[in-house]
Amino acid sequence: MNTARARWVEIKLAFAVLTQLPCGPGPDERVPIGNAAWAFPLVGIAVGLFSGSIYLAATLVLPALPSAILAMIAAILATGALHEDGLADVADGFGGGTSRDDKLRIMRDSQVGSFGLVALIATFGLIASTMATAPAEMRTLGWFATIGACSRAAMVLPMALLQPARSDGLGHAAMLALGWRFWIAIAFAACVALLTVPVVILAAALIAVLVLPLAKRQIGGQTGDVLGATQKVSECACWLAVAIQVSAS
Repeated sequence: MNTARARWVEIKLAFAVLTQLPCGPGPDERVPIGNAAWAFPLVGIAVGLFSGSIYLAATLVLPALPSAILAMIAAILATGALHEDGLADVADGFGGGTSRDDKLRIMRDSQVGSFGLVALIATFGLIASTMATAPAEMRTLGWFATIGACSRAAMVLPMALLQPARSDGLGHAAMLALGWRFWIAIAFAACVALLTVPVVILAAALIAVLVLPLAKRQIGGQTGDVLGATQKVSECACWLAVAIQVSAS
């Protein structure tokens, strides 16, 4: 497989893993999920532009808050609630488990417990209320794209800096070496943020850094749920940072 085709396959894999788009690699194009990590910010930009377009369109006929809720729902539908599922599982496991094995068992359970429900409600409320502070202007579309890119770039930190907590599952399949793929993802998200709203990359980086010792202490590494939770909490932090900036201006 030549270099150009390999990068294209990795882009398709990133969209297949992180969205509902039926665009996965073909039978002769199998590559590890970690190889697609550099393209995660691209997926974030696409989801952000879609969600942001819904927000701007909705504000033509609705107040900001219901427009934000519709935009948030659009993003959830585009991603199949992948990150929300990870957040709920992590909250239930970390909050309700008494040992490493117990936490991992709870995280694998498909049922949502009280900790997961509270985490989802809090996150949805914070994202919707802070998103609603964004002006109904074209520059806001760039904010959505930037938050999408930076929150997904945050996922590559636990992928590269933590060992998988399980010998199977998405976390194990998404192992990432601390090489060019890692740095491309970080650099790309940072460049997008610098061109639109720089504070977002700092918010996403803060959450990603905090996840590392927390996941290490709780379960000894990362899982697919930890990666999803990292994205969702980073997104929340990014919108909080944007709301603070808007209110200060």
